[in-house]
Amino acid sequence: MVIEWLKFDVDPELREAFIQADDDIWSTALANYPGYLGKEVWISPTAPRDVIVIVRWASQAAWDAVPTDEVNQVEARFSARMKGAYRLVESSAYQQRKFRQNS
Repeated sequence: MVIEWLKFDVDPELREAFIQADDDIWSTALANYPGYLGKEVWISPTAPRDVIVIVRWASQAAWDAVPTDEVNQVEARFSARMKGAYRLVESSAYQQRKFRQNS
């Protein structure tokens, strides 16, 4: 599994609107792609401007198969809804490693 990790700076007054728009627009769009396994949104009570989005993909190939032009169209819809009240601060990708559990 591959993890797409995104950190956004969001006006705290618009944080819930951001989370709802992300679910309505991004989650709905990504659900149409094979290999999309789901996502989580993390917020911090001590850093109210930070919104962390974790997207799980079955493989790097599945993630890479999402067409760039479609990503740009979805981002344009999201940005229009949020009126630019957010900024992507950081992004990373991680591969999940699993180990046997000791009993």
